[in-house]
Amino acid sequence: MEPQLLHEVTASVATVVIRHPERRNAMTAAMWRALPPLLDDLAADPGVRALVLTGEGGTFCAGADITSLREGPQEAQELAVRAEEALAAFPKPTLAVVRGHCVGGGTQLAAACDLRFAEEGALFGVTPAKLGIVYPASSTRRLVSVVGRATAKYLLFSGELIDAERALRTGLVDEVLPEGQLGKRVAEFARILVSRSQLTQAAAKEFADGRTDRDAHWAEQARGSAEAAEGVAAFLEHRQPRFTWTISR
Repeated sequence: MEPQLLHEVTASVATVVIRHPERRNAMTAAMWRALPPLLDDLAADPGVRALVLTGEGGTFCAGADITSLREGPQEAQELAVRAEEALAAFPKPTLAVVRGHCVGGGTQLAAACDLRFAEEGALFGVTPAKLGIVYPASSTRRLVSVVGRATAKYLLFSGELIDAERALRTGLVDEVLPEGQLGKRVAEFARILVSRSQLTQAAAKEFADGRTDRDAHWAEQARGSAEAAEGVAAFLEHRQPRFTWTISR
């Protein structure tokens, strides 16, 4: 079965699936290269209001395919960072849905998403210390921003795996669901995301990620939109709001 990234758009939610079951969905060089342009296409689609990233079957992603490291660790790492940065820059809400192993490059991708939901039994780890690889500075900073310095050092120094409950306590995971309930919860939460104001979400994402220089831009966007008027009207009329503002790229 050829390693690849699958995708579909349903009910305004784009789902990207990492597919490489022979190697626990490890990312090949071709898959790392394919992710940024795929994300660009999905970001430009006005019908997409949220993105879900997951792995095929019972595993999220076991990291980079080790054969690509043999061919050139530095190049493989640069490809992974470009893919990670493209995912972090995706302008709409992103949700990593984790089952099974989420290791190395898998954790790199999950940390680049806005939120992470996991199934009980999932395992997380950042393993460059087992391979003698220097983890990229940008990826280290992102990991620290998600889990804090102490947990980031624990993961990076040891290369040990942690379970979903510990990941939840450290902030690496936002929700942990029992086996068989993750899909239902993700579908429910995705419906919530796409029903909310994309203007609010886009501004909040930039502010939370440190783009405080964009205050004036988002104030202008808010003044030129009908989002607040629609939100207030819907509240007073006891109905669901119909937000229409979309990101233009």
